[in-house]
Amino acid sequence: MKLFVIIPAFNEGRRIAEVVREVKEYSKNIVVVDDGSKDNTHQIAKKTNAVVLRHLINLGKGAALRTGAEYANANGADAILFIDSDGQHPPKGIPKLAKELENADIVFTYRNFKSAHMPLTKKFGNFFLNKLLAMLFGISLRDAQCGFKIMTKKAYGRLGLISSDYNIESEIAAKTGKYGLRFKQVPIETIYTDAYKGTTVFDGMSIAMRMFWWKLSR
Repeated sequence: MKLFVIIPAFNEGRRIAEVVREVKEYSKNIVVVDDGSKDNTHQIAKKTNAVVLRHLINLGKGAALRTGAEYANANGADAILFIDSDGQHPPKGIPKLAKELENADIVFTYRNFKSAHMPLTKKFGNFFLNKLLAMLFGISLRDAQCGFKIMTKKAYGRLGLISSDYNIESEIAAKTGKYGLRFKQVPIETIYTDAYKGTTVFDGMSIAMRMFWWKLSR
């Protein structure tokens, strides 16, 4: 299986080299998408010998993931894995996700919500969005917002993703349920950094409204 790992990055100059180094242990096909960073993310990423794509302006996480995935598809990918660039997701989980994909179209991951390190507002927001996904799309996920996931090339094409921002995570989950794709879920270790950049309350409201749109659209 030819696996491409897509790493969206925005102002991650301090962490991107280490993340790429760790990912290299599990895949040689690494694509970093610099989403209009203002720091030295682009220069440092280039030194890692990963493929580095660049948005001249910040277009959003979803746009970065789609840019990377389209590159992967054009270069013979069988599977596409998304992982954040801030070090939250230990790459050592990649082999397990790849193994689970053998009998699924997409594999989601979920974090430990009992962890004292997870912000309380994030716990509540994830609970609400997971319930809304179940109600609207009949898909029961533990953690739809987690950015660490893997899917087949065919599944990526079926999803027809359009989101440019953090809505991308919920769009993937919603359309997985809507189109009846086979999915699995696996637990992962999560490291919360001081620079954690997860979804805000405003993001959560935007995601909820977007879900109703996905429900009504074809």
